[in-house]
Amino acid sequence: MNDRILRVLEYNKIIEQLINHAETSLGKDLAKQLNPSTEMEEVVHLQQETDEASQIRRLNKSIPLGGIFDIRASLKRSSIGGVLTTSECMDVASTIYGGRQVRDFIMKLEEELPILKKYAEHITSLRDLERHIKSCIDDHGQVMDSASQKLRGIRSSIRTFESRVRERLESFTKSKSSMLSDAIITIRNDRYVLPVKQEYRGAIGGIVHDQSASGQTLFMEPKAVVDLNNQLQEAVVKEKQEIDRILRELSNHIASEEGFLQENVRVLGQIDFIAARAKLGESMKAAMPRMNNDGIIKMQQARHPLIDKEAVVANDIEIGNTFTSIVITGPNTGGKTVTLKLVGLCTLMAQSGLQIPAYDGCELAVFKQVYADIGDEQSIEQNLSTFSSHMTNIVDILKHVDDQTLVLFDELGAGTDPQEGAALAMAILDEVIRRDARVIATTHYPELKAYGYNRNQVVNASVEFDVQTLQPTYRLLLGVPGRSNAFEISKRLGLHQYVIEEAQKHVGIDSKSVENMIASLEKSQTNAAKDYEEAYQLLEETEKLHGELQREWNQLMEKREVLYRKAEEKAEAAIKKAREDAELIVEEIRNMRTEAEWKEHEWIEAKKILDSTKPQLTSKQEKQKSYGGKQEQQKELQAGDEIKLLTINQKGTVLEKVNENEYLVQVGIMKVKVERKDLQLLGKTKQSVEKPLTTIKGSTYHVKTELDLRGERYEDALLKLEKYIDDALLAGYPKVSIIHGKGTGALRKGVQTFVKNHPRISEARPGSSSEGGSGVTVISLK
Repeated sequence: MNDRILRVLEYNKIIEQLINHAETSLGKDLAKQLNPSTEMEEVVHLQQETDEASQIRRLNKSIPLGGIFDIRASLKRSSIGGVLTTSECMDVASTIYGGRQVRDFIMKLEEELPILKKYAEHITSLRDLERHIKSCIDDHGQVMDSASQKLRGIRSSIRTFESRVRERLESFTKSKSSMLSDAIITIRNDRYVLPVKQEYRGAIGGIVHDQSASGQTLFMEPKAVVDLNNQLQEAVVKEKQEIDRILRELSNHIASEEGFLQENVRVLGQIDFIAARAKLGESMKAAMPRMNNDGIIKMQQARHPLIDKEAVVANDIEIGNTFTSIVITGPNTGGKTVTLKLVGLCTLMAQSGLQIPAYDGCELAVFKQVYADIGDEQSIEQNLSTFSSHMTNIVDILKHVDDQTLVLFDELGAGTDPQEGAALAMAILDEVIRRDARVIATTHYPELKAYGYNRNQVVNASVEFDVQTLQPTYRLLLGVPGRSNAFEISKRLGLHQYVIEEAQKHVGIDSKSVENMIASLEKSQTNAAKDYEEAYQLLEETEKLHGELQREWNQLMEKREVLYRKAEEKAEAAIKKAREDAELIVEEIRNMRTEAEWKEHEWIEAKKILDSTKPQLTSKQEKQKSYGGKQEQQKELQAGDEIKLLTINQKGTVLEKVNENEYLVQVGIMKVKVERKDLQLLGKTKQSVEKPLTTIKGSTYHVKTELDLRGERYEDALLKLEKYIDDALLAGYPKVSIIHGKGTGALRKGVQTFVKNHPRISEARPGSSSEGGSGVTVISLK
């Protein structure tokens, strides 16, 4: 794209907005260099980058980009042996820390963000270098005493010398205060001195380092402190040398990691640049466009990005599918040029990886070139030089137009004789259409109204005008040519009716018919646009509701599957235990039968053991069993009928009816007298009976009253918690404690969320100080 097109379409203003959204100088530099790409693959990749960052924005999150600096100059200087300053070293440490924060933030996001996560993977931690720098330099950019043992010793000696010098000079201020202009100790040329009156110069003795403006005060270093000051200066020199050595060591360490640091800086700048594009899209309420190589542009409710959001009028624009050219006709009432710039600017933005201020589902093409002949002046007082300037530009455009080109003509053919201008405009349009370019042209020539009807690839359009307010609405009407509003405007402005009627007599019948037809088209187009907008809003609401219902349904199905699985597991365990108990009873009875003498009291005892192992069904299953029992009780059983003894889930045979409610049945080797409600008639067809869900507690069933989850992974901890609550409910505990620790708080939040949603937990509270405080959650069970 040439610079003139970018300037005419005000692309630079979009770049200025983008720069303001970047948080680092690295991102701002990339934003300044942004230009539209003409490669389909690159444009799609840029749009995907922006969309991933927009997904993060939609989650009300933002990438932490604070504390990141452009350290490339420092890295280059360190790599050639230069010594960095303390502030430069701290910028390196801060950038390392900021890069690690960015990487951790992106990698921890659960959303699918393949591009951003790939960028984040290229950020190296470099913790050792960061610790080395921060162990030597404090937050104020000063080298700390702890940077080396030698520096600690030197600074200790400096403090000692300073203390001695001050003590000696303070004795002067007390004993010779009359000779001093002021009883203070000051510094000149990095040496401690006293302000001595001129006349007492000889009395004090020493070295004069400075004097006041009046010459009445001399700043003297007494002889008594000269040696001490010398020792102090020597220590200061040593301190500087040691600091230089420390900084040289840090610079060498930084130079050794230059490759990783350069890559970190590059990636961080790219991430900031992508995030800035997403922020710009959010500020414009923009959407990600679908890109194509077929020259198709389709935007619904597109808004010019540089016009105030409260004042801009949204328009539907489509070109490249059933027609390749749009001719916007009508008088100079405003709005036509805005439409041209809207299409051109949105195209440039899309090819730069920026989102478009339009509804979701918008589609734009990747063009090799975008050409525009748009004049800044809209005056009818155009002269020949203006016409020549426009024509020179058009001639240059025609040299390069092809099927990969978007051409925008504003007031095509203006500035010359109307008939010649209209003829020239049609010829130029024919040539551009012949080359299969996409073209949008505006004109106020009435001759071009019929142009679109005579060519399949061209559609007429106009900008709506409200004759009530005498203002354009700036709403684009595709398929409707512009019409003159002179009579309506004149009438609204107060021109006499008879004058208007006389003027209408001079207008041909054909012109009147065309104007009436255009008026009818405008009305139909306006009504259709309103209906479409209402339908679109209704569709959005419906899709949103459908999505919410679908999510709730999926959650319900998932919860049902979990409950079914738990019920099956509990039922299998309970039935297995019941069968084991029943087998023990049968074995006991078999042993009893082998004895020489059958004892009635032993049979009664075995019967009691069998009754005690009867499973306790849940309330739901009891209702189902009692419901089935009523139907079963209506059927009389006969000797020889095959039955199932429901209490132990075993098949048997009816031997005889004892009374109205009891039967003697044979189950295996046992003969048992049971009530009718505990028997199910099987009949000829074998019907499967739902296995009862049982809850059996044995004497060996032990569960602790607390669960320790510290050190567990998040997912494993929640699985253990779920099983423990089930075990505690089976054990009949009214209250249990969950130990999760304090830590980062993630596990504590997970426990609290689980507790809140569990139907058998009636209350949960943090532990008291004696129970473990906020590191423990105490749960009351129903």
